[in-house]
Amino acid sequence: MKLQQTDMLRQRINRFSETFGNLLVDAFHYLALFAIGGAIVWSAVFAFYGMVTTGHALIEDIILLFIYLELGAMVGIYFKTNHMPVRFLIYVAITALTRMLTADIQVIRHPDQSILYISGAILLLTLAILVIRYGSSRFPSGQTDGGSK
Repeated sequence: MKLQQTDMLRQRINRFSETFGNLLVDAFHYLALFAIGGAIVWSAVFAFYGMVTTGHALIEDIILLFIYLELGAMVGIYFKTNHMPVRFLIYVAITALTRMLTADIQVIRHPDQSILYISGAILLLTLAILVIRYGSSRFPSGQTDGGSK
């Protein structure tokens, strides 16, 4: 009898600690998402303000705004689905490399190896997205018993 009560108490403590732990993890998760989203919006506003005060926007500035947009979309997708598609990170990397490439072309004015390296990196990342998209359509991930991916 005493052993059953002890076991029931242990089970209740385990359920409570699991529930409380999940609550803390979820609270941190949402707090971190709001902080990251706020930092993205803050950075985008200051970048846009810088463009307004200079009176013009360079192509790198516009591409930077697209990077902020993609980062914001990533936070939104992560907020809604609780998972991050890797391809969105690759999209941000491609956009950042494109920004770097346009800056190099404007500054250098003559072709050199850095343009080839950056273009090759963009090509590799594009091929990575192709592989990921093919793999996810050919081998879709299914739902687990718990209902989450």
